[in-house]
Amino acid sequence: MKKLKNEKELVKKAIALGTAYGTKRGVVEFEATDSAHEKLEYIYRLLVHDKVIQPLQEDKISQKAIMHRLAIWASKQ
Repeated sequence: MKKLKNEKELVKKAIALGTAYGTKRGVVEFEATDSAHEKLEYIYRLLVHDKVIQPLQEDKISQKAIMHRLAIWASKQ
């Protein structure tokens, strides 16, 4: 897994885009106390469920892998 040049900014963009996507679908309403990791995992699972992104292998799922996959998704938006 090659680290992206501006992955931190892309992860922030992915959270914003994912939140907007989930709100538009009417399935997500994040609280102020929700952590970034919880948001990232929920957004990842929602996008996989909707077949927007390809899922990771079950044994490869980690916070770092989810962040990387969502950063790639955000870079293409």
